[in-house]
Amino acid sequence: MAARVAQDIADGAVVNPGIGMPTLVANHLPAGREVMMHSENGVIGMGPAPPEGKEDYNLINAGKQPVTLLAGGAFFHQADSFAMMRGGHLDVCVLGAFQVSASGDLANWHTGAPGAIPAVGGAMDLAIGAKQIFVMMEHTTKTGEPKIVPQGSYPLTGIACVSRIYTDLAVLDITPDGREGDPEGTGLVVRGAAGGHLGEAGSLRFPSSACGPQRCGQPRSAVSVALSVALGRITALHFSISGR
Repeated sequence: MAARVAQDIADGAVVNPGIGMPTLVANHLPAGREVMMHSENGVIGMGPAPPEGKEDYNLINAGKQPVTLLAGGAFFHQADSFAMMRGGHLDVCVLGAFQVSASGDLANWHTGAPGAIPAVGGAMDLAIGAKQIFVMMEHTTKTGEPKIVPQGSYPLTGIACVSRIYTDLAVLDITPDGREGDPEGTGLVVRGAAGGHLGEAGSLRFPSSACGPQRCGQPRSAVSVALSVALGRITALHFSISGR
């Protein structure tokens, strides 16, 4: 997933990779592409993770992971870092999520479950400050519940802020209802699918084991599949594509 996200980051972009899986994006940037990686604890110009045994724990990202610094990189006060975030100076932010709604609402700081520890960090500032929000997450929870939902049930981090979702199954754009490329008005457009299941003219093919009672093995429009995914109607697809 990190490699797929890295493909879509433009040359010259200023990017904040959130805590968790998004930190892996820096390790997969295409050779020759200049991207300025920012961390909210006050670092810009981060490179890939250091090799084992070469870590410097005085040089860490917001998730307390050791990082490297590229030529021209800099350190600064955390207040200045948040000013960059809130001031619209980040081109892209890549965040993890518990849920994303079909309209782009983001929930990634608290599930609301009893005993769960909230962890908002700088996510709310990033969600409203970055020009684009990419979410990188597993398609379902460990118990098989969909994380892309028609309407969120967890406390929100930001409203209608997510522009693209990357999962282990697919890449989906979140668009205003009825926009070109989204004729069925779902708010979701599939850009790609894992496991070579993207067919001609944006159609998707899945084996019968993945489709259940639906039109197994037959191509369906990408938007139709996106809606089914969002409503949790293809939960078996996770196991079919990942091989688990």
